[in-house]
Amino acid sequence: MFHILVAGHNKAWRQKMRDLLEAEHYTVALAANGEAAMALMEGWHADLAIVSQSGMDALEFTSSLREAGSMLIVLMLADQESPADRKSAFRAGVDDFLPAPFDGEELLLHIRALLRRAKVEQERKIVLGCVTLDYDTFTVWRENEAHILPQKEFLLLFKLLSNPDKVFTRLDLMDEIWGAESNSGWETVTVHIARLRKRFHGWPEFSFLSVRGVGYKAVKMC
Repeated sequence: MFHILVAGHNKAWRQKMRDLLEAEHYTVALAANGEAAMALMEGWHADLAIVSQSGMDALEFTSSLREAGSMLIVLMLADQESPADRKSAFRAGVDDFLPAPFDGEELLLHIRALLRRAKVEQERKIVLGCVTLDYDTFTVWRENEAHILPQKEFLLLFKLLSNPDKVFTRLDLMDEIWGAESNSGWETVTVHIARLRKRFHGWPEFSFLSVRGVGYKAVKMC
């Protein structure tokens, strides 16, 4: 059973979130602000935190978590989205940023994807039919065939296959794999995708699709 912390200043919103999540059999705890959320977590385990950007110290809360070394998954909900808001959120350490408008089903899909990814990252392996990705050795196994990848190629592959069918912008992938301070341009992502396509050409387990004007996604075929 997953435990989800919901933090936001609006009491009616918190209760609405509780009702939605408990209907999906999540265990839920509520906090009115970041300070209350931090205090609550001293005696309560959370697998994921949903924080409201509106009227709450959400960025400060997330930054405090990361400075303390916490890897808690943080999903930030926003009233609106601007490039500046999104960048500030990810720099603070959020894992996902969902701007309005969105409905309950979309929110639940984001939660499931985040928890699934966390499980993959904790186990540090992905298995797709006969293929296994081993994060600790940067190795891709297919039956008795082993491919040891350069670090960036492997991290890019692992990221995409951890989130099948999710479209990542080149900027998302640059920030995640190369870091926000990298001097490399987004063309680096295109080059590495091309290398992965060539390396795994003809493998029936997965493929990479370009989304014109946006970025890339991985598709699991088995």
